[in-house]
Amino acid sequence: MDFDPALLRAFVAVKETGGFTRATEKLHVSQSAVSHQIRRLEELAGTTLLVRTTRNVNLTEDGEEFLRHAEQILRAHDALGRRFQRANIAGAVRFGVPENFMDERLPLLLTRFAQLFPAVRLDVTVGTYLELRTQVDAGALDMAVLMSLPTGPQRDQYEGTVLRHTRFVWAAAPTLQFTGDGPLPMAFAPSPCLHRQVGVAALEEAGVAWRMAFTSPSQQGLRAAVLAGFAMTALPQGDLEANMVVVDSQYGLPPLPAAAFSLICNSKGQAPAAIALAQLLAQ
Repeated sequence: MDFDPALLRAFVAVKETGGFTRATEKLHVSQSAVSHQIRRLEELAGTTLLVRTTRNVNLTEDGEEFLRHAEQILRAHDALGRRFQRANIAGAVRFGVPENFMDERLPLLLTRFAQLFPAVRLDVTVGTYLELRTQVDAGALDMAVLMSLPTGPQRDQYEGTVLRHTRFVWAAAPTLQFTGDGPLPMAFAPSPCLHRQVGVAALEEAGVAWRMAFTSPSQQGLRAAVLAGFAMTALPQGDLEANMVVVDSQYGLPPLPAAAFSLICNSKGQAPAAIALAQLLAQ
């Protein structure tokens, strides 16, 4: 029995995004088209793969097993396409990435992309989440990695294609100079800044008194203030440095949300060269 990769992609997209509406946004097709693809897939499989309720979509037992095979098939299918069609891919990709996503893996990935697609010019911009978002929306970037906060009724859905999950934490130095009296000393970048938005929103919602002890547009400057024991801050768990400690639930600090690094594309992000980079990032 042959399963059309387009049907498999629709099925995987529904599972990854948590519903038909979000899947249509990812696949850039109508909701009726996705529904038809899922019905056709279930007809071919001879079993029910998804159970739909008014709030979410869940996999059946057969659906769980089918998903594993579908993902394996699509990975192999995409790898085959990249191996033998990459010579036909040319053009330019304007790619944005935040500084805290620039770990040791990204340079290796960019090198790999250049080797696989030598006819593609890759223009990389490093900036803040909000700067990159503005550039994607304005069409100045084809795609960008952004920090995405959870949405949906169960707070488990994210915009775009999730590349890596993380969560925000309260960070301080073991030598934090705070006795417990007075407002909490905080270090944040000036607005607009997502880290600041997340931290301030949590503090104000919980009614916790705080003061701006240190502000800097530089992440390096903020970390220096934290490491000096001058203030605490909110940041993604992966941004913790040596000699920083997580102080969640201490000093009356409220909980912070989960988050994810997500790949966001505009309409030009659907060009073959951009799709090739997006697939490599998703791996």
